[in-house]
Amino acid sequence: MAIMFNPLNYPIFMFVVSVAAFWLGARIGAILHSRYGELDEITLEDFKLVLGATLTLLGLIIGFTFSMAVSRYDQRKNLEEEEANAIGTEYARADFLPTASAARVRSLLKSYLDQRILYYTTPNAHLLELNNVQTAQMQTEMWSAIKGPTSENPTPVAALVVQGMNDVLNSQGYTQAAWWNRIPVAAWTLLITIGIFCNVIIGYLAHDRRAFPFWILPIFLAISLFLIADIDSPGRGVIRVKPQNLENLANSLRIH
Repeated sequence: MAIMFNPLNYPIFMFVVSVAAFWLGARIGAILHSRYGELDEITLEDFKLVLGATLTLLGLIIGFTFSMAVSRYDQRKNLEEEEANAIGTEYARADFLPTASAARVRSLLKSYLDQRILYYTTPNAHLLELNNVQTAQMQTEMWSAIKGPTSENPTPVAALVVQGMNDVLNSQGYTQAAWWNRIPVAAWTLLITIGIFCNVIIGYLAHDRRAFPFWILPIFLAISLFLIADIDSPGRGVIRVKPQNLENLANSLRIH
C-alpha cells in the first residue's frame, strides 16, 4: 500500500521550507519598498502598529501551537506507561490459567511486547505499517488463547484474565489514537501565513536591506516551527517518546 508523503512528519524538511518561505517574504517586502518608495510619517506609524500587532499575534499562535504539541507528547508518554502496566499485569494474571494456556499466553505477550517496542522505535513508515498488521494478528491470537480456557471455566478469577487482556488491547488502541492526534493542518497554515506576512512588512520597513538581516527573523521562526513539528511528530522527530517502561518490562520478563 502506497504511503502518502506528509511534510509534517519531517521536521527538517519543515525547517528548510519555512526558512525559504519566510526569507522570500522579506525579499518581497524589500521589492515592494523599492517599487513604492518610502512611506510618509503617518502611514509609517500605522505600519509599525500593524507590525507590532501581527508579531504579537504570531507569538501567541506559536505559544498556543507549542502548548498543543507538548500536551500531545505528554499524552503519548502516559499511554506508553499504561501499555507497559497493562501487559505486565496480564502476564502476571496468566498464572490463573491452566499450565499449557498460561505458557501460551506468556509467550504471545513477550512477542507482542517486542512488537510494541518496535512501534515506538522504528522511523520507517513501511516497517510501521507491517508492525501494525502483525500487532493486529497477535492481538487476535492472544484473545483466542484466553477465550477457550476462560469460557470453559467462567469464574471471577477467569474474568480478571479477560479484563487484563481487554486492557492490553485497549491500551494499544489508545496509543494509536494519540499518535494520530496531531496539530491540525489549519493551525500550521495560519502560523506560516502570518509568519510570511510579518516578514513582508519587516522587509518593507527595514532600512538595511542587505542579505544577512533578512535571515534573522526567518531563521528564528523556522527554528520555532521545527521544534513544534519535531515534538508533534511521534515517529520521526528528534524529541520522541522512548519506550522505557516497555523496555524495562521486556528486560524483566527475560529474566523469568
